[in-house]
Parts: sequence; structure tokens; C-alpha cells
Amino acid sequence: MQVNPSFRLVYVPGVTPGKWVRVWDERLPDVRLDLLAVPVGDGERTLREGGADAGLVRLPVDKDVLSAIPLYTETTVVVFPKDHWLAAAEEVALDDLAEEVVFHPLDDTLGFTADTLPGRPAIARPDTTADAIELVAANVGVLLVPQSLARLHHRRDLTYRPVTEAPQSQVALSWPQERTTELVEEFIGIVRGRTVNSSRGRGAGQAAAEAQPKKPSSSAARKPQQQQKAGGQKAGAQKQQRAGGQKPKASPGGRGAAAARRGKPKRRS
Repeated sequence: MQVNPSFRLVYVPGVTPGKWVRVWDERLPDVRLDLLAVPVGDGERTLREGGADAGLVRLPVDKDVLSAIPLYTETTVVVFPKDHWLAAAEEVALDDLAEEVVFHPLDDTLGFTADTLPGRPAIARPDTTADAIELVAANVGVLLVPQSLARLHHRRDLTYRPVTEAPQSQVALSWPQERTTELVEEFIGIVRGRTVNSSRGRGAGQAAAEAQPKKPSSSAARKPQQQQKAGGQKAGAQKQQRAGGQKPKASPGGRGAAAARRGKPKRRS
């Protein structure tokens, strides 16, 4: 029994692959796409160990092993309680956080170090961004994250503002260099916005086959010839009919000429 192929896509928190998944389902309905959500630090490891065909991960990745196409760069925001004084600003500068306790979770996605993190460090680093959000809600400090993570961990008692001149996180499509398969090429085309006809992957071949004009059958090829022949015969018959029913033109030897030859009637004596 033949098993249909499948494609496994890993993605990290804050990334929403839904729009690309929908395009995949339209183009390759016979290829199952499996989604695997992992913590931010496990995206690269999953690809290196062969746990997925491709992944939507955060840069940087090991370029000696993985290929990567940057897709977009996220705005960095600072998360704080709604009644915090920062809520009065439309955007925040890093210097505005100088007196604030700024959490630095172990799964930080912005690349901060102890020397580059603004503000005052917390006593300990939270294990995850979710743990740091809980501490922010307790009004213990603030947190710098990509905007998608602020939305992911949204709470009614918290808000956020964009931060100027802060490090930013890039999301990329990545895959093992040694496993650049036809299906990987297909997904690359989808995230880059290629149409099905310009794609290099499997879907392009299917589209070309479907777009190939079908050759007419022998009976279908004869039909126009028969119609043309019948049409010619009909036209000829109509021409003959018109020729047979046409009225002859009056000739010089017609009724007027006959009357002239007869002359005037003679009077009787």
C-alpha cells in the first residue's frame, strides 16, 4: 500500500504559520502538513536532529548546518502593568528603563547579556517568558520582548509600548542544508509568495499538468470538418434556389415592343 507523503513544520512561540498552511493545503491537498510547536530554544535543535523538514524559528541559527531565509523583523516592546507610569508614553526609550527592574528570562529572544540589559537586574532570571510575565503582573518589574510574544501572553492587567533603539528579533524559515527536498522547495515558494505556476516544487508540476491542453479525439477532430462540409452543401443549395426563383428582367422585345408592332387599330368603314 502506497503511503502519501507528509511534511513536518516546527515553529516557535509568537510565530503564526496559519496563512502559509492554508496555501499549502490548497496547492498540495494530498500531502499532509504536520505542525509541531516547541519552546523557542528547541526549534533549531529539532531541525538539526531531523525532527522536522523545516521550521519557523528565530535567528540566529547555525549556518554551517542549517539554511535560513529571513522573513520579517519584529518590533520590540516593553510589557508593564496598566497603571505604570510608562503607560502615559506612546513609545519608550531604553534610557527610560534605567530605574526599572528589567527581567531577563532564560529563553530571551532578543540576545541581551548581563552587560547589555537595560535597567536594574532582577535577583534571579525567570525560567521562561511566561514566568516573567507573571512577575510583571505582580508589579515587580518590566519585560522586553518581541511584540508577538506580548500578544501571546496578553493579560487584561498588562499593556505594552514599542521601545526605540532596542535589539529586535528576526523570524526565519530554516531547514537542514543536506535535506533541501522538493517539498522544502515548495514551502519556500509559499512563504516567498510565489504563485503556483512560478513555484519550483511539486505543486508547479501538478499545475503544469492540469494546464496542459487536451488533444481532441479523432471523432472530435472529424466533427468540425463534417460541419464545414455540411455548411458548404447548404450554402450551395441556397444559392441554386435563389438562382431558380429569380425573376427575369424585361427585355427590349417585351410587352411594349409588341404593342408598337401592332400599331393603332384600323377604323371600320
